[in-house]
Amino acid sequence: MIDFHSHILPCMDDGSRSVDESIGMLKSLSEQGIETVVATPHFYANDESVSDFIARRQSSLEMLEESLTPDLPQILTGAEVKYYEGISRMPDLKSLCIQGTHILLIEMPMRRWTEYVVKELVDISCSGNVTVLLAHVDRYLKFQHSGIAEYLLANDIMMQMNAEYICNFATRHKALGLLKKHTIHVLGSDCHNMTDRRPDIGKAYEVIRKKFGNDFLIGFNDFGKNFLSDI
Repeated sequence: MIDFHSHILPCMDDGSRSVDESIGMLKSLSEQGIETVVATPHFYANDESVSDFIARRQSSLEMLEESLTPDLPQILTGAEVKYYEGISRMPDLKSLCIQGTHILLIEMPMRRWTEYVVKELVDISCSGNVTVLLAHVDRYLKFQHSGIAEYLLANDIMMQMNAEYICNFATRHKALGLLKKHTIHVLGSDCHNMTDRRPDIGKAYEVIRKKFGNDFLIGFNDFGKNFLSDI
């Protein structure tokens, strides 16, 4: 199983504060059956250049790698890129994609998106160089007009849901409805620490298995693996 969204790299953002905390998060993910975790620290184009971000991310990864053991999940580097006006014209978007892929995780505004914002996503998707993956869409869809999910899907824009949205009884019904309609492509823990934002993605996978059965879960997991390997 794969965790497509995490903040496990030490001292990169508001996620892990130390190598020890990162190792604790990775051990927890391993115990839940996670084999691959995508490290997606926040990237803010207004605060940092892409080259500086990548250099800082590499230093953080190397610091963590000194303490990694074979039983821990494989780490793929990426970024959670904060949307900003003009993102579709950013020349080095590809370098922020998930390692070895064309997949770009984008964090969207917490409000109703204008036609311009949606057009930027479609422009990136249609460029042929990048596959857009929207981070934790469970946070945004309630602000959007009806039909937005279908429109984005029709333009090959992919969607990631946070595990918490499935685990929370108050939102579980909506989460399962989105999964049933195949609106959601992959899951992420969006873990930041071992306290209030823990890597509890295994619980979400178990809810999916109980609701839809093993075959559905296997197919869902296989899609995630192919998503990482076939881009």
